[in-house]
Amino acid sequence: MAKSALLKSSLAKKYWMALTGLFLCLFLIGHLLGNLQLLSTGKDAALNFNKYALFMTTNPAVKLLSYLTYFSILFHAVDGIVLTVQNKKARPVGYVKNSASSNTIWASRNMAVLGTLILVFIVTHMTNFWAVMHFDKKMPLQTVTIESEVMPGMPPQTQEMYVTVEGSYIPVAAVEQGMISIQNRTEVYRTDNNLKIAHLYKDLYKITVEFFKDAKWGLIATILYVFSMLVLAFHLYHGFGSAFQSLGLNNPKYNLLIKNFGKAFAIIVPLLFAVIPVYIHFFLK
Repeated sequence: MAKSALLKSSLAKKYWMALTGLFLCLFLIGHLLGNLQLLSTGKDAALNFNKYALFMTTNPAVKLLSYLTYFSILFHAVDGIVLTVQNKKARPVGYVKNSASSNTIWASRNMAVLGTLILVFIVTHMTNFWAVMHFDKKMPLQTVTIESEVMPGMPPQTQEMYVTVEGSYIPVAAVEQGMISIQNRTEVYRTDNNLKIAHLYKDLYKITVEFFKDAKWGLIATILYVFSMLVLAFHLYHGFGSAFQSLGLNNPKYNLLIKNFGKAFAIIVPLLFAVIPVYIHFFLK
C-alpha cells in the first residue's frame, strides 16, 4: 500500500484503528491482572503491589511496551476522530427513510462520544497516579512498623522502617538523624562516605488507597471510576467485534465465537476494574 494510502485511505485508517484497539485490549488484560492485587489482603498486600509497580516502571521490555501503549492510545484516539469527521462529510445528510437506531446498536452510533469520554478518563487517571508516581517529589516511600522486644516482660518497642528493594529494612529515624540520606527520590546513601546502600519502594499502594478512601472526594472518585468503566464496556461491546470485521477476519465458523467472546470481554474486564475502587472505598480497612 502506498504511503499516501496509509495516511489518507479510510480503509487503512480502519485497519490501524482495529490493530491499535486490539493491542489496547491486551494492555487492559495485563493492567487488570496487576491492579487486581489491590483486592488482596494480608501484611504483604502493599509490598506485593509496589513490587509490581516497580517492575512495570523499570523493566526494559515493559517500558518499551508502555511507549507502544501510549502511542496506540494517541493514534487510536486521533484515528477515531478523523474517521468520524470523514464519515460525517461523506454523509452530511442523515437518513431520510431508514432509521439509524433500528439498523445499528447505540454503542456503534456513539463510538466517538464513548471514545472521547475514555480519553478524558485516561488523562485524569494518569494525572492522579502515573504522573504522581513519576514526577511528584512528595511521592511517599513504603514503610512498615516493626515491633521488637527490648527486654523480657517489657512492652515491645515499635519502630518505623523503610522497606528496601534488596529485602532489608532501614530505620526512618536514621534519615531523620542524618545518618543516611535519600537521594533521587528512592536511593539510600550513607552520609559519612556517600556510599549508596539500598533502593526504596515508592508507595503507589498508599496513594491509590488514600485516593479512593479520601473523606471528601473518595466517593466521587469511586463513582466516576465506575461510570468510566461503564463507558468502556459500551465502547468494547461494539469495538471488539468491529475490529475483527475491519481486518477482514470474518468467518462463518468463528463469527459467533468472536461475537460472544467480545461481549464477555466487554462485560468482565470493565466490571473487574470497577470492583477495585468500590472494594477500596467501602470495604478495605
